[in-house]
Amino acid sequence: MKWLAFIFFALVALTDPTKVSKINSLKSEAKKAFLAGEFKTAIAKYRFLIDSMHVSEEEINMNLANAYFRTNDTTNAFTNYQPLTVSKDAKLKSWANQQMGVMANRQSKFEEALNYFKQALKAEPANEQARYNYEMVKKKLEEQKKQQQQNKDQNKENKDNKDKKDEKNKEQNKDNKNQQNKDQKDKQDQKDQQNKDKQDQQKKDQKDQQQKDQKDKEQQKKEQKDKEQQQKEQEEKNKNKDEKKPDPSLAEKLKDMQISEDKAKMILEAMKNQEIQYLQQNKRKATKPKEKGKPDW
Repeated sequence: MKWLAFIFFALVALTDPTKVSKINSLKSEAKKAFLAGEFKTAIAKYRFLIDSMHVSEEEINMNLANAYFRTNDTTNAFTNYQPLTVSKDAKLKSWANQQMGVMANRQSKFEEALNYFKQALKAEPANEQARYNYEMVKKKLEEQKKQQQQNKDQNKENKDNKDKKDEKNKEQNKDNKNQQNKDQKDKQDQKDQQNKDKQDQQKKDQKDQQQKDQKDKEQQKKEQKDKEQQQKEQEEKNKNKDEKKPDPSLAEKLKDMQISEDKAKMILEAMKNQEIQYLQQNKRKATKPKEKGKPDW
């Protein structure tokens, strides 16, 4: 014990008094905030002690876990309680297991909760709260198993009743099926006859349509032939008309001479008339009787 006391005082002597004072002040403030129900403030101060001041004390970890538990932050509470479930301090170990059991119970993990409460009682048999929780969860498990057995029995009874009902329904369905098959056969026969009549009508309609299509085709051929004949006649007319049209080169020459087409036609007509008159005159001269005694030339 003397050596332990010596080591303790030596460590205190080597420790910064200001830091120790600040740590103690933060502990006091965190505890005060926790007791006042200001759990978020308490969490912040405990986290600062652990993360920034590097204080490693199981009591501080326990207080931090309790603060998380009070804010219903089960994830962080679990993280901080878990290492304490194997603490060498019997009270801390018992309390950590008890709180883990409470969280498991809230999640309806009754087997897991019962085990945590059992470990809490092993660490500290005088933990009456853990004992109460243990008995309560144990009773829940018994009721749950009882309910499960009742449900199992009820399910079996329901299954038996269902099997009987199914058997009865099976017989009824068999009779119904026979009647349905008969009705279905009659309907099918009727449907087949209707289909046959429909097919016969379709064949007749198809034949009529083919005849109509053939007539239409012949009519189209006739119309096409008439159209081709008309087109041919029209081409002959156009050809004759084109022959009467003046030579395009002549039209250009007339245009260069500044003579209109109508005027050119008049000139051509006059020339044609003169040529006819000339031919007629020559014809009359050729029909006069020759004088006797004169040569033909």
